[in-house]
Amino acid sequence: MLFIEDLQVELGGKIILDHIDLEIRQGETHVLFGPNGSGKTSLLMTIMGYPQYRILKGKILFKGVDITNSPINERARLGIGMSYQRPPTIHGLKTRQMVDICSRGEAKVEDLAMRVNFQDFLDRDVNAGFSGGEIKRSELLQLLAQDPDLMLFDEPESGVDLENISLVGRTIATLLQRDHEGIPEVSKSKMQLKRERTKMGLIITHTGYILDYVNADKGQVLFDGMLSCVSNPREILTCIGESGYAECVRCIVKN
Repeated sequence: MLFIEDLQVELGGKIILDHIDLEIRQGETHVLFGPNGSGKTSLLMTIMGYPQYRILKGKILFKGVDITNSPINERARLGIGMSYQRPPTIHGLKTRQMVDICSRGEAKVEDLAMRVNFQDFLDRDVNAGFSGGEIKRSELLQLLAQDPDLMLFDEPESGVDLENISLVGRTIATLLQRDHEGIPEVSKSKMQLKRERTKMGLIITHTGYILDYVNADKGQVLFDGMLSCVSNPREILTCIGESGYAECVRCIVKN
């Protein structure tokens, strides 16, 4: 569903991503680790199609369509959505209007807002005066309305207090069709759930808190603009906690 091959990206005259190969199949969720400044957000912004991230070589395919040079609006229409770490404040545009713009389904704005406890903010300007947790819920509300097939999450735990992290995590699990995993009352087998799942996700995390709510399929480390260490996300998180990113550097050099 998402296929990236030998991608090289430039920003401000500097190569920030190099030799990026990534494949996310239908129904899969991947987690991306890496230190600050390693290129994680740049990769998401490149997938989303921001023009300042200039692709020098390589290609990006989504649903079999070459979107390497496609603008953001075409990628959104194809079914790519993103939750930003620091989304902008948009004065003069109400959150209700934004959700209407994003909407692809029949669900009412109020019904969607109830799912993220956001009813009281619908008539406020987008992100104007919102706390960190409120901004995350606003982002999730827009994704609920858009209902994209591929969802990019840039540090969904960032700036979120303990009261909101559970809501954020459970909503992301629902968006990625993983909300029934690990729940004993659900009679469906893991294989049945996997076959029925169609949504894809790519999640950047520093803390790993999101893994308490989303049972991701694969984890990778992005270090100095290069991907490495494909493994179980929790194993990678444990390794980083014990050894830092030094082990990832050795892995990149070795390969």
